[in-house]
Amino acid sequence: MGGCYSAYACSRKLRGRLGNLSFVLPVTERDAAAANAASGASTSSARAGSDSSARKADHGSSRRNNGDGPAGGTEEEELVAKMTSAEFGRRYVLGKELGRGEFGVTRRCKDAATGEALACKTIRRHRPAAAAAAAHAADVRREVAIMRRMSARGGAAVVRLREAREDQEGSVHLVMELCEGGELFDRIVARGHYSERAAAKVFRTIVNVIQLCHSNGVIHRDLKPENFLFANKSEDAPLKVIDFGLSVFFNPGDRFTEVVGSAYYMAPEVLKRNYGQEVDVWSAGVILYILLCGVPPFWGDNDEKIAQAIIRGGLDFNREPWPRVSGNPKDLIRQMLDPDPATRLTASQVLEHPWLKNADTAPNVSLGEAVRSRLQQFSAMNKFKKKALGVVARNMPVEELDKYVQMFHLMDKDKNGNLSLEELMEGLHINGQRVPESEIRMLLEAADTDGNGTLDCDEFVTVSLHLKKMTNEKYLAAAFRYFDKDGSGFIEI
Repeated sequence: MGGCYSAYACSRKLRGRLGNLSFVLPVTERDAAAANAASGASTSSARAGSDSSARKADHGSSRRNNGDGPAGGTEEEELVAKMTSAEFGRRYVLGKELGRGEFGVTRRCKDAATGEALACKTIRRHRPAAAAAAAHAADVRREVAIMRRMSARGGAAVVRLREAREDQEGSVHLVMELCEGGELFDRIVARGHYSERAAAKVFRTIVNVIQLCHSNGVIHRDLKPENFLFANKSEDAPLKVIDFGLSVFFNPGDRFTEVVGSAYYMAPEVLKRNYGQEVDVWSAGVILYILLCGVPPFWGDNDEKIAQAIIRGGLDFNREPWPRVSGNPKDLIRQMLDPDPATRLTASQVLEHPWLKNADTAPNVSLGEAVRSRLQQFSAMNKFKKKALGVVARNMPVEELDKYVQMFHLMDKDKNGNLSLEELMEGLHINGQRVPESEIRMLLEAADTDGNGTLDCDEFVTVSLHLKKMTNEKYLAAAFRYFDKDGSGFIEI
């Protein structure tokens, strides 16, 4: 994984990861009953990554929608047409890999007839139990249906899906527009001058995407900077949303209960397991806060602490550069990060806010080098965390590592030196670690540093350390020394 195309293929960052937050957000009997009643409706990721069954609750007078079918109940045309691998190979020439996840890979490809450069995301066939395979197939159909709808109606702000084909082995190939302009934060960091006006123009595109989604019966549910790419490297290239793997169809009044998304951008009602389309506006509010100061509004050392900060609420407008930011964007952020979804602004209301209505005349004074530096560091942080945990593992005493190495070899049934998802699930369960399947999928993707869809021994030890939370101070100190190359006591990212 990595680079600006990792968003095409990576798995859901948080699906299942917050399942142990019951000490913050207890799961009520009603939640459990609603989840069980809807357990047959899958709404998990089809984004060449993790998948699990999503659950939607029927709260009060609200209605239940499994999120799989187009809002309004009309059926789309055949979503995924059949085509043999040979036929697909004659139509498209596959090129270098752009991103990889647990279930698939995204490659650069070329139309064999016209030479047009495209991207092809191949979602491998899901092989475990029949129920999981059926859920996975439903995920793919839903993602394709949403991408078709948004490609047709989203204009320049949505990546265009060209076609979806399924080969004889059950793999699905999504051929789409290729975006080569890089990620949002990378573009900002590369610019020498970054101002409130520049942030307003970029942000207007993001909110337009939300308004388009909601007006077309779609909740995105995973809005974050990594899911936006520039179409090309030109200065005026359009910014496009590229991923709908967690998106669902909805009708007015529908409520959803599954905790999905990425930690920093999750609305409090997602953590409380009762939400609707308002969550997208919250996520955009978090993005705006980061765009203007370089750090998220709700911070924590891990996902649980981030979730606790989100529930506590409270916004800091005192640190730099907030004293130099005008009042309008701060007012907009407060209204977008309103913890009450009933009074939170809608996407249409956000677009009518004076700051966005007058984006072209927003202050053009630089927000300062500190903001650009923070954005750069925030963008690199997740990669650094993954690397750091691996260094901790390598610095543990041999006798402590031995038990994990032995466990790895016991789990490796086919003795090929790598653990598949199925081997990892079976082995963890045999060893008494009742980790939900969705979390195991997330852990596999997070620790799979070489992106081959399996875990080698080192990667398995990293997962085991995460599960055991073995962050002994002496090992962390060794890891710090590893990254502190010049011995200055500081780590340069």
